[in-house]
Amino acid sequence: MGTRDVRVVANGDGALTLELGEAVDPDLNARAVAIARELETDDQSGIADIVVAYRSVTVYFDADRLSASDVAARLEALADTPPSRGPMSRLVTIPVCYGGDEGPDLEDVARVTGLDVATVIARHTARIYRVFMMGFSPGFAYLGVTDEALRVPRLPVPRRTVPAGSIGVADRQTCVYPSATPGGWHIIGRSWTPLFVPDRRQPFLLDAGDRVRFEAVAAWPGGG
Repeated sequence: MGTRDVRVVANGDGALTLELGEAVDPDLNARAVAIARELETDDQSGIADIVVAYRSVTVYFDADRLSASDVAARLEALADTPPSRGPMSRLVTIPVCYGGDEGPDLEDVARVTGLDVATVIARHTARIYRVFMMGFSPGFAYLGVTDEALRVPRLPVPRRTVPAGSIGVADRQTCVYPSATPGGWHIIGRSWTPLFVPDRRQPFLLDAGDRVRFEAVAAWPGGG
């Protein structure tokens, strides 16, 4: 694999991870998505799952049907797959009602960042975010990167319950909570767009590699 900053590491007997680097970087993530899509075109006999993370791809396989060395060789062969080999990413627009009862931390984020509320909203809606990976709960997408001016730490004490549809920011990422769960991100708004519908043929609205833009709206039609 030469001098590239990549390596294949074992995760137990039935999983191997191809790590592409150390940074949380859209280009590395685009490569990871492209590699995962290439793997999905292979014979799936013995493959249980393929998971994209910020800068890596993990293949879960049946060790009785596939050897770790064969899986590692395939990952190494795909390590230089360019982002252009991946599918065209979808752009999903998510309407958001910012502040008030729907965004209880918006004013705190403005205070911490030294911005006024209108500027926080403007900067949050100005970017198109990349879905780096899915995780934490079904349908939860880690989106980035936010404007540097919106960087805030996670809450010192997570909330026991964050309502479904809540829009969060933390560090240089943003998210939409697909269901009511505990959470430690600053909540600046809320959307009625469903991200996880279990009985739908495709239950998840978003997938790694998709793009998301937020659109400010005057009111949340679902009520409080």
